[in-house]
Amino acid sequence: MLRALAVASFVFVLVLPGTAHAGDACKQMEMPPQKVAEAARTALLAAQQLDEVDAPVALLARVGTDLSRQGLVYSHAGFAVRDNAHGRWTVVHLLNECGSDRSGLYAQGLVNFFADDLVNQDLRIVWFTPDVAERLAARLQQMPRHSLHHPRYNLIARPGSEDYQNSTAWIVEVMAAALADHGLYDRRSAYAYARGDGFVPDTVHIAYSKRVLGGLFSANTDFTDHSVGTRLSGDYPVVTVRAIFRWLERSGHVREQREWRGGVRQRAMGPA
Repeated sequence: MLRALAVASFVFVLVLPGTAHAGDACKQMEMPPQKVAEAARTALLAAQQLDEVDAPVALLARVGTDLSRQGLVYSHAGFAVRDNAHGRWTVVHLLNECGSDRSGLYAQGLVNFFADDLVNQDLRIVWFTPDVAERLAARLQQMPRHSLHHPRYNLIARPGSEDYQNSTAWIVEVMAAALADHGLYDRRSAYAYARGDGFVPDTVHIAYSKRVLGGLFSANTDFTDHSVGTRLSGDYPVVTVRAIFRWLERSGHVREQREWRGGVRQRAMGPA
């Protein structure tokens, strides 16, 4: 447990300092001891699993928002980087800035990653094939150089949008940039490479009544990033964690996966 808690001390803002949450708003609150203990247990589990596999980087997925009505489990993902300048296992990921239309790239310890007021402590770890892992790790260790980060945040950013970005879109673009043999340093080329490599976004239905009555008009959600036809139908293409997993699996970039639901190791990977 002490080892896991030690990991939490390495928190460093790469871009846009300030409090950040993957949810809708920042609230000053003390986490109940039980929540801290749960996050520490998950962090320790993740650290033990990451140490078992000889790999410089892996993808971690967590459940920060209940997306079950959309048929989704995991809402957020980040790269766990071995021996980062900020800790043995440091999660590099994009976070919305307090429900605003801005985002930042963060390097966090494992406890912090699992202590962000999550729905539960379910976890999936995806390890990449060795060649992909080496290229991705090299890219992540360079950051904030060549980060492909775009600070304008949109929760439902259109896949391939050059005006907005969210946490899952950033994952896809960084992955694609690392996969390209010649290296990519702009977002448009990175997303085009991902599509050419087999990435297909998910479709999420958001009814107009839900947009209005559900309070989805907010600073971190901009529906105008999508076409009028999409807004009329309510069927929005988005980059989900599930879409990322499907792409990596179908394109042969996955070496191994492990998953825990309710603290129990799963024999087979469930829907993501």
